[in-house]
Amino acid sequence: MAKYPITSPLADADRDAVGAVLQATLVDLVDLSLIGKQAHWNVIGKNFRSVHLQLDELVIAARNAADQVAERAAALGVTPNGTAKTIASSSGLPEMETGWLKEDQVVAAITKSLAQLITRMRARIDETDKPDLVTQDLLIGITQELEQAHWMWQAQAA
Repeated sequence: MAKYPITSPLADADRDAVGAVLQATLVDLVDLSLIGKQAHWNVIGKNFRSVHLQLDELVIAARNAADQVAERAAALGVTPNGTAKTIASSSGLPEMETGWLKEDQVVAAITKSLAQLITRMRARIDETDKPDLVTQDLLIGITQELEQAHWMWQAQAA
């Protein structure tokens, strides 16, 4: 059995289960921030400025949430992995198109990514119900922010 330099208040099996949830969440959030930046750099169209700025808000929120998730994992004795290789091979979010994208394409893509991430987050909330309510609370708060962002992106297309 591997010795962990950071101890966890959770039983080993719970730590491992919660660690897997946190790692998957970290990957998705880092990918969301990268998707947002890719769109930020390539959005064009008559509503360029508002979408461009809204993408910055999304990127900041995703990066902050990723940091909270990674630090929660570390606090439980689980090493977070946010390397590019891990993100590329593990993310559950749809890939963002490259090249110039009209603002309606960006809004649709971001809305789709957020919807998919919210579905994944809600499943993770359920997964952490028994092993760790503190992590569940963190995931609930992040999901609330993602759902608010999802609403705002949908409103762009409405």
